[in-house]
Amino acid sequence: MASNLKPAFAYTVFYVKDVAKSVAFYAKAFGFCVHRLDESHRWGELESGGTTIAFTPLHQHETDDLTGVVQTPTSNQERQPVEVCFVYPDVDAAYKWAVENGAVAVSEPEIKEWGQKVGYVRDPDGVVVRMGSHVNPTK
Repeated sequence: MASNLKPAFAYTVFYVKDVAKSVAFYAKAFGFCVHRLDESHRWGELESGGTTIAFTPLHQHETDDLTGVVQTPTSNQERQPVEVCFVYPDVDAAYKWAVENGAVAVSEPEIKEWGQKVGYVRDPDGVVVRMGSHVNPTK
């Protein structure tokens, strides 16, 4: 591939019910700093290293007309076909903090067969958030 065609991962965009509420939740529950929340509350961004976590309303004419209407789960027995993972040096403490600050507990942290300590929570829109440790590559 030509060097001018190599991508850089820039954004993960969450389509949410309330942009300001989601930005505040992720900042408080997971420890991110707010980079931007526009005055209309139709776009918000968190600082997350080399990429940006962004939030925009579930339904908006700019994207609904072009790419289709965002579908959301109808119950806790369903979920979006994506999850996000945040890595922490102390997964237990981060998990406890997230739950104390509004995340819905799904599964407490435990060591998985692939060697990563992982716990799961849900955000206010039902998005599954994996909270994990770094995974050491196998030799």
